[in-house]
Amino acid sequence: MKIPMLLLLGTLSLITPTARAVAGDTIRVGHFPNMTHVQGLVAQHLSRTGRGWFEQRLGTDVKIEWYIYNAGPSAMEAILADSIDLTYVGPSPALNAYTKSNGEEVRIIAGAAAGGAALVVQQDSLLKQPADFRGKTIATPQLGNTQDIACRAWLASGGLTIPQTGGDAFIVPTANPDQLALFQNKKLDAVWTVEPWVSRLERDAGGKILLEQSKDSITVLVSSVKFLKTKRELAKKFAQAHRELTDWILSHPEEAKQMVQQELAAETQAKVSAELIARAWTRIVLTTEASPMEYQQFVAQAQRAGFMRKVPDLSRLIERLN
Repeated sequence: MKIPMLLLLGTLSLITPTARAVAGDTIRVGHFPNMTHVQGLVAQHLSRTGRGWFEQRLGTDVKIEWYIYNAGPSAMEAILADSIDLTYVGPSPALNAYTKSNGEEVRIIAGAAAGGAALVVQQDSLLKQPADFRGKTIATPQLGNTQDIACRAWLASGGLTIPQTGGDAFIVPTANPDQLALFQNKKLDAVWTVEPWVSRLERDAGGKILLEQSKDSITVLVSSVKFLKTKRELAKKFAQAHRELTDWILSHPEEAKQMVQQELAAETQAKVSAELIARAWTRIVLTTEASPMEYQQFVAQAQRAGFMRKVPDLSRLIERLN
């Protein structure tokens, strides 16, 4: 499964702000070609095929533009640069952007999914505990993304020194599509990633799961503060439509799986099997709830991983638009 470099770069030069339509509003939304972004995949598929979910609920004069990123830090850079208005993203990059901007630039407006992430090791591996990974090489999707921080925090909990570069283990930020070949060729001892790549590592490379994040929040819906201030009614309608879409997916799983399969194939320009989608689907729990208490855990992980020094004031992190 190969993603074109244009999609993988996720750089600001590829996502410059788009002029507003004269007749209405343009909402710029990001997501990743991962199963943990189910709502984004289904919604973009519906937009692509002329049946836009959000377009129908926000008004015929509202245009939705979709932008694809490999991982969270790139998407949050785009939010901070006012290149997109909303994005599906992991909780750790959202928290990091909130902290770096002193709570002034981003808000979580809904949950999206939990589960769907795991640490995968080689089939014949004897690795079991964090201390066993001393001198080993582990791939994560991107420096500072949710899995990268979880990996670093977990290793640090076992006494390893894990700075952002170097340290007692080698953590190599690697785009999800590139992890598989490296793992197959034994260039990686382990990968901490998300679906459908977890299932691909199991099925296509004989990997085995050492640690699964089956209950942790994996995807949230984030808005820029600027969008909330200038287009609050649209943001409110988008959040409501997101909740309705989540309910629809839960009620129509087979139809949603087909859409996800087709959209992943379109975005990655590679064939994606229905069997892989079904396998990955079982590990993901869709939810629109965002719990402030859970973010204390993400703060602790970020501090342990060296990405955060002070405990931020989280009172403004989650915006209720009900």
